[in-house]
This record gives sequence, C-alpha cells and structure tokens, in this order.
Amino acid sequence: MKIPVASCLVLACLALAWSNAGAVEPLDTFNAHIGGYITQFDTKVRGDTQTEQGNEIDFDRDLDLAQGNAIAYVGVTWRPWNDHEFGLNYYQDDASAERQINRSFEFNGTTYQANSTIHSESAIDTYEAYYVWWAANNPNWAAGPRLGVAWYRFDLEIRLDRDVNGNPVTNAQRDSVSADLPVPTLGASWRWVPAGNDAWRVGADGGWFAVNLEGLDADVWFGRVGVEWFPWENWGFSLDYTARKIKGDADTGDFLGRIDFLDSGIRLSGVYRF
Repeated sequence: MKIPVASCLVLACLALAWSNAGAVEPLDTFNAHIGGYITQFDTKVRGDTQTEQGNEIDFDRDLDLAQGNAIAYVGVTWRPWNDHEFGLNYYQDDASAERQINRSFEFNGTTYQANSTIHSESAIDTYEAYYVWWAANNPNWAAGPRLGVAWYRFDLEIRLDRDVNGNPVTNAQRDSVSADLPVPTLGASWRWVPAGNDAWRVGADGGWFAVNLEGLDADVWFGRVGVEWFPWENWGFSLDYTARKIKGDADTGDFLGRIDFLDSGIRLSGVYRF
C-alpha cells in the first residue's frame, strides 16, 4: 500500500512534536495565552434618572446588539513563589446596529417611541487580575483559594435617526452612558495532570461573591473549565469555556440603573509556558 507524501509529512511532524514534548506539571512558573474568544454577551440594562426608573432594555431583542463575536484575548500568569500565582486577562468587544424598534421604552430619561428607528453602539472592555494560593501543591494536581477583581468598562449610546413616520430626525436626540464596574471575585482553582501523561493538563476555576460597595450592589458568579495540550515543551494550545454573570444596581460614572450581564464563551489560544 502506498502512503501519500502529504500523509508522511503529517506523520513526521506529529512524531517531531511528540519527540520535543516535555513533561507537563500542574503549575507553570510563567504562562502566556494569546488567542480568540467566541463571546456571547447577554446584556439587559435599565437606565434611570434621579426621580424615576426607566425600562429594561435587552441588547439583543430591543437594539439588535447580539454581541456574539470572535474577539482577541490575552492573558498571563506568573508564579514567583512556589505556592503563589498572579494572573492578568484582557479582552474588548464593540457592536453597533440600526433598528426600527417594535416597542416604546424610556432610557436615561428619554422616551423612544415604537416604530421609530434608532442607532445603537456598545463597547465592553474587560480587565481581570487575580491571585491564587496553591494550598495543595502535588506532583499531579494542585488546588487553592482564588481572589481577584474583574473590571468592566461599559459604554452604550442610543441615537434617534428616524421618527415613527420614517422621517429623518435633525439634531437627533441621543443618550450616552458609561459605567465602570469593579467586581471582586472569591472562589477556588484546580489543576490536574493525569498520571502517565506528558502533554495534557485540565483546569477549572469558580466562585461567587456578593458585592456591596459604593456605587454597586450586585451578585457575581464566575466559572471556567478547560484543557491544555503541549506537543512541544514550551508551546501548546488551550481550549476552555468561561462564564461570568453580574446582576444588580449601579450608580457609577454617568450611569444610574440596573445591569443584568452574562459574559460567556469559548476561548481557543496558543500558549507559551515555562
């Protein structure tokens, strides 16, 4: 039986990859992820004034801002001491849409009438910093408490383009709100390398926190589960699913109202480690 040349090259590359593989441990001294994040921001916002509440707006249903995008993601971890690890993550998502709305709603003191056409823009920047104390640090697995903060920068602009009769609006009214949401997180982390395995690592993080700080009163849930594969000693790939939900009231920046926010999705990254 003849083996195609392309198949031989693939087999040779795989053999080279495995020959260069180094034994993976539960924890790295340094780890950098660069890749893509297939996000699904499920966001509902209510913009209030000092005297009255507005209506809850669903970004997808009301504004056509589905925010299901593939965006860039970067993250690093550093373990300067044996049982102590620090991490940083960042990603950012923008969306815009024009839509004829099918219901009237009041947002930030302005009423938008059903059948009028509005233009909406949103941006969400996410910064996360955390610390893990690996209280249990074993040859094949590690676990410990995790303390961090996720900082969300949230911007939304709504502009009236056409009135209910379809006529263009001059000097269009617009509402622009911004909010900074520093969200503490408290939970636990776990890493595991299966016995007899040199290239695979499994990990998970999760927790819950009730925030009652100046300007923010909310509940926060977060979780992540993933797997890493290292065909080479210092280079590999990771695939994980992550989710974070924030639900509560905010009075911060120029935003007053309520936020119901779910940030979830799949991340695929290239990894450098040592």
